Amino acid sequence: MENVSEEEKLLSIQAFQSTIRKSENALTNLTQKGNNTTLLNKRLNALNIGLAMLETVWNQEAHQYTKEELAEARNVLNGLFPSLENSYSKSKAGSPQKTLLRRRIKAFELAVQAMDDHLANK
Repeated sequence: MENVSEEEKLLSIQAFQSTIRKSENALTNLTQKGNNTTLLNKRLNALNIGLAMLETVWNQEAHQYTKEELAEARNVLNGLFPSLENSYSKSKAGSPQKTLLRRRIKAFELAVQAMDDHLANK
């Protein structure tokens, strides 16, 4: 995995934690309304695995995910890039939204890289 500064590690973990919190809130709202939550559950699981992979690499914390779970989470995170990049390109230069999206994209890239490295070594 590429060399990542301590600041970038912290920002990446915060980006995942923020996205997980927002997804959990959305899941609660969708569940209360009786809407289908399959896609959001899948994304939330991938976000939790992505965060765990970054913590595994950077903090030498153990994770309990199988090769199949990692591969699925990797695919889900990869599937989010087009939407994130589209939102990023549409957001106003210097805006908090653009900063948030840049950090989120970088965090997801690092998590996918960590998963790729882990899957290659299994």
